[in-house]
Amino acid sequence: MKSYNLLFLIVVVMFASCKKEYLDRPDQNAPSLETYYTTAEQVNGATGLLYGSAWGPYMDRAFLSVGDIMGGTGVNLGTGDYAPYMNFTVSQTDPQVLKAWQAFYKAAGVSTILIRTFETKKASVSDPAYLNKGIAEAKFMRAVAYFYLTRLFKDVPIVTDPVALASSSDFNVPRYNQSDVLKFIIKDLQDAEAALPGTAAESGRVTSYSATGMLAKVYLYMKDYENAKVKALEVINSGKFNLYPDYYKMFSTATANGNIESLFEFRWVENGDFASGNHLQTNIGPGAILNPVGAGGYSSVVPSITLLTSFEPGDQRRKSIMEHGFFRADWTNPNFPNGFRYDTLSTTATVLRSFTPTRSNSAKYVIGPGSNGEKINGQSNNMSTYILRYADILLIYAEAALGSSASTSDAQALQYFNKVRHRAGFPVSQDKTSLNLDLILHERMIEFNFEGDYWFDVSRQGFEKAREILGNQERGQYSTNNGIRTIQHADVKAQFVSPNQLYLPVPAAEISVNPLLAQPAVSYY
Repeated sequence: MKSYNLLFLIVVVMFASCKKEYLDRPDQNAPSLETYYTTAEQVNGATGLLYGSAWGPYMDRAFLSVGDIMGGTGVNLGTGDYAPYMNFTVSQTDPQVLKAWQAFYKAAGVSTILIRTFETKKASVSDPAYLNKGIAEAKFMRAVAYFYLTRLFKDVPIVTDPVALASSSDFNVPRYNQSDVLKFIIKDLQDAEAALPGTAAESGRVTSYSATGMLAKVYLYMKDYENAKVKALEVINSGKFNLYPDYYKMFSTATANGNIESLFEFRWVENGDFASGNHLQTNIGPGAILNPVGAGGYSSVVPSITLLTSFEPGDQRRKSIMEHGFFRADWTNPNFPNGFRYDTLSTTATVLRSFTPTRSNSAKYVIGPGSNGEKINGQSNNMSTYILRYADILLIYAEAALGSSASTSDAQALQYFNKVRHRAGFPVSQDKTSLNLDLILHERMIEFNFEGDYWFDVSRQGFEKAREILGNQERGQYSTNNGIRTIQHADVKAQFVSPNQLYLPVPAAEISVNPLLAQPAVSYY
């Protein structure tokens, strides 16, 4: 038998994009259960897939299209793939919608297969501890995949036996009520919390506190404030996490991977494979920085005017935005032999000019051309993508303490909220002494800009509040005439007019093979 690695054994589920199949068929050449998963190393190899490439299709354009363009922290003022997310006109045939659906069902499906495989394997080994850990990791990953799915699409199918479904001729699976999907997520996270170790043996692996923190985020989404507060406090009181001292550095070097602030991150490999590497730099970085390496930045998503004008004076997080004068001495190439300087004014050497509609680029996840030792291979690098950070836990506690009240002066909530601001450079003399929802959401927008997350903060507020938030945003661009800069405005509120726009539509390609997806949701439990 061939000595295939994990891919041949576990990747038997991927939602089809063009085929008339709900799931791909299992690979018949895979190694057998009797000969594999006999060691912790093999189990870790299998679950390792779930930390990166399984999510790849979403991490291309959908990650920023949903999280930042729809959220309003980023803009793309062209007419291409990003335009529907700017205008809230996303259709069932949108390619990013299908990629998101496929990515999360792939991650959930592979996780489910691993869970079932490891459970079966336990009967034939003397000490199943390494398998139990693998099951817990897979349950954590499945929960995260379904959490993305239900926040994006609301009512979605739950598939608990993808192998049987792939072997069937009937791919009809109904959508289940979001409340039931959230119950399913919580159960998986509770199981993961109970079985995962409190400390990771390998950098970047999830722990019991990763599950605890994710539970806090899920409970906050559900407006279960008491449980959100309890779970956030468990992470805080563990003493295992803290804020990374340098906010900008955390997003500009792979040496920060697995840092003290990270509870869960996607891990990538700089192997030139678009699906296995982090290529956010390619989508958001300025082109001049990378030429002639070949991974030129496209400036596809740039900071919005709302984001640029929302930073308070002295906020060190603004260093994560490239504006005129931004300089990195260690980023060198033939165009910038003495270091990279972000220049929006040059008129004599256009190759050196960075000129976007908002005269800015995000500096998050931009690690340079490789001249400073960072690992760059074509359009991929190995910097992690943060999915859950300790800053989120602190702000979750603050918001959960506020709950449905108009304001709070809760001492712990203020302590944790102000701790995030202290890292941003604000002195104790500028501590907030009272919190309300708008203040917390503003802080979240600044803290998590260009991390693919702010739209979920907006959408979980419900239609009316979301429309109020979006209506106060500026998604236009700067225009300069005779040296005077003005704003060409974009009216968001006129485009966001229906509660249906809080969620993406189910992909038409999936409905064509599973008509139940077009029907009302039903109960799972």
